[in-house]
Amino acid sequence: MSQSNNGMTYAAAGVDIDAGNALVEKIKPAAKRTNRAGVMAGLGGFGGLFDLKAAGYTDPILVAATDGVGTKLRIAIDTGILDTIGIDLVAMCVNDLICQGAEPLFFLDYFATGKLKVDEAATIINGIAEGCAQSGCALIGGETAEMPGMYSADDFDLAGFAVGAMERGQSLPADVRVGDVLLGLKSSGVHSNGYSLVRKLVETSGLTWESPNPFGDGTLGQALLAPTRLYVKQCLAAIRAGGVHGFAHITGGGLTENIPRALNEGQGLEIDLDSWELPAIFKWLSAQGNMEPREMLKTFNCGIGMTVIVDAASVDAVREALIAAGEEVVELGRVTDTAGVVYTGTL
Repeated sequence: MSQSNNGMTYAAAGVDIDAGNALVEKIKPAAKRTNRAGVMAGLGGFGGLFDLKAAGYTDPILVAATDGVGTKLRIAIDTGILDTIGIDLVAMCVNDLICQGAEPLFFLDYFATGKLKVDEAATIINGIAEGCAQSGCALIGGETAEMPGMYSADDFDLAGFAVGAMERGQSLPADVRVGDVLLGLKSSGVHSNGYSLVRKLVETSGLTWESPNPFGDGTLGQALLAPTRLYVKQCLAAIRAGGVHGFAHITGGGLTENIPRALNEGQGLEIDLDSWELPAIFKWLSAQGNMEPREMLKTFNCGIGMTVIVDAASVDAVREALIAAGEEVVELGRVTDTAGVVYTGTL
């Protein structure tokens, strides 16, 4: 008995190398517009090159961060709204770098999918490039993995990797003192944390992603996909103004868990909840889940996406620098000599 040989190919197994090559060509202009001082080569090599001396550093310390966007991806996939999820990916990495006092320099992405759709992938990576451009960070490479059998044809996953630098001795947080002032920078919504709970709350509400937004314009899906804000350029301006002792990016764990990471042992915070208005999206989520204020404060950002710890004598200068960079600044409270976070007022 003879056995037929049909000449198996990688494409027949579900991986299209030609599509991958087409994607690289399609995204080269997006990567090119993120070029900055220090970039040494374009896409297509086995690795990305970066010259720290050309970027202006004399005795640099490198800082690296990696992150994803969690189950917010599920909403992007289900709605087909893919143009902003890449901004979230960049923001989750570079907003962490700035908390160390580092300027983000370059970024790489990892995109894995069951079936590579060139136009959709290009839309996602264009969003990544937009996030990089907004934060002064070069997109110098990445990996696109077509993985049939690991993901369904319509599913994908994203991860990001950012590297930044600072001059030796300028790491943050540093010299945080009792009496330092806590400033808050507004968020654009839920950002990229808490979406497993968000999705559950939407499910129990009886609404869908296509339902009219119950707390604003557009659809509910569009509102929940508002991209994470990028705080890099504003925070760099604050550092240049002088007197900044630390930052805290408000991600999973909310205000309650994230800000103490920037404090010294034995220090705490007093935060005035009356100093800002809880945005409508959080009021809706709170009502849907009948959530206690303290649960909200340790789950979501509640309208404050980044906090700045400032020497009391430098508050005005730092506030002016942040306002000049386009921020609306909220004075949230003070660093205290008692560990833990004490909230006053009402959320």
